[in-house]
This record gives sequence, C-alpha cells and structure tokens, in this order.
Amino acid sequence: MIKLFVGLGNPGPEYEQTRHNAGFWWLEALARELKVNLTADKSYHGLVARTSINGQSVWLLAPQTFMNLSGKSVAALANFFKIPPQDILVAHDDLDIAPGDAKLKLGGSHAGHNGLRDIHAQLGTDQYWRLRLGIGHPGNRAEVLHWVLKKPVLDHRIAIDQAIDRALKALPQFLSGDMEQATRLVHTSKPPRPGKPKPAATPAQPPATSAT
Repeated sequence: MIKLFVGLGNPGPEYEQTRHNAGFWWLEALARELKVNLTADKSYHGLVARTSINGQSVWLLAPQTFMNLSGKSVAALANFFKIPPQDILVAHDDLDIAPGDAKLKLGGSHAGHNGLRDIHAQLGTDQYWRLRLGIGHPGNRAEVLHWVLKKPVLDHRIAIDQAIDRALKALPQFLSGDMEQATRLVHTSKPPRPGKPKPAATPAQPPATSAT
C-alpha cells in the first residue's frame, strides 16, 4: 500500500497558483479528503500530516525546500520511518500531458523534472510511484521555465482540478495496494481536453530561486 503521499511544488504565496505547484494542489485535496491538517515539521523540511488507516500509519508530505531539493524532504521522512520507495507516491506537474489528463506509473526517468531528479538521487532509486498531473507544454522549449512558474489560464486550471478530483477516486486502491486498479481509475473517464494556449510573445526571466 502507499504509506507516504508526496505533493511537489514551491513554497510561498508567489508560487501558490503556478503550474509547478500542481502536486501541492493534489496533496491539499487529499488532506481534505482524509480530514487531516498539514503542519510544518523542520525534521522533514516540509508540511506533514499523519493519519492511521486500518492500523497502518499513512503520511502526507509537501516539501518546503523549493522544487530542486524535494528529495531532501522525501528521504528524511521515508528513511526515518523506514518507508520503502515502492510505498511512496509522488504527485507532480507534467509538461508532456495535457491539462485534464493524469497518469500513474512506477519508476522511469525523471524526464528533466528537477523535483523528481532530486528524489531519484536522495532515495537512490527511481522505483517509487508517480501521479503525473498534466499541465500542457507551451510549444517552445525556451518558454518552459516561464510556463511552469506562471498561473494557468482558467480552462486549464479547471481541467487540472478535474484530474485531481478524478485521481482522488483511486484513494481506496492506493491504500489497499491495488495499484493495477488504481491505474485504471486514474487513466480513464477523461474530460475533453482544453484548447492549446497561444504562446507568450516574450518569455519572462526565471526567478533567482531554484524553483524548478
């Protein structure tokens, strides 16, 4: 079963509504579903909640390290409580998936996502589960940094929220360890894809912080 649910994002109000925080959005929705509160815990460099389900401790974690150091937080909690990588699920934004779509997978490349890159490094393996929440691609590689650190247009945000709600329906399967059925639930019943956005005329400069 999944014993540690992680949502990736960047701390601070300036990032709260940006595409790169889609993992945080899912974790916050999960916390509401489980009726738990995420609170700061310096030991694990993040916002943490714990609950007990069928006698098993289940943890929620939102790293507060900025995206490129997410693994520091994940490894700190997972190592202390001896949670193996295959019992970890990381929710994160994904450029290669359209808004409104979500995918579930075990292992594989970090595909350039710096949060996953650091988790790979800190856990020493890629064999953890990922919930990939589509945010779409700007269509131009040079605009990716600007894209992930910007607020999505309304129809994209609605589509992402729909994917988050749909993925929550697999919670009983996550908790029972039926990942095959969880995958079917996450991958089906997709809403219509929103239209492609117009590319920005002038990409903004990325911030000085390591938010990607």
